[in-house]
Amino acid sequence: QVQLVESGGGLVQAGGSLRLSCAASGSIFSMNTAAWYRQAPGKQRDLVARISSGRTTNYADAVKGRFTISRDNAKNTVYLQMNSLQPEDTAVYYCSLWTIGRNYWGRGTQVTVSS
Repeated sequence: QVQLVESGGGLVQAGGSLRLSCAASGSIFSMNTAAWYRQAPGKQRDLVARISSGRTTNYADAVKGRFTISRDNAKNTVYLQMNSLQPEDTAVYYCSLWTIGRNYWGRGTQVTVSS
């Protein structure tokens, strides 16, 4: 069983930065793709960024050039560095671990960007 715990959310002004962290339990973290999603009120949950076990990264067009996903396998942790935040980035951010057969999810962390 894998548990994911996000942290680092909060309230920030437009143009500011936040760094989200997601700590995973268990021994399978390093072997699987980790991802960040976000869900704004009344909207679907969207993929923001993902990083493979080999550290290949992919980003949604809306965050390219502003967000950076990284991972530290020694700490079983995936990060999301968010720069130049805008009000439209306001959402609950979830981390996910993609494994064969299922995806694991954290409970989310709120990010609010004020204008």
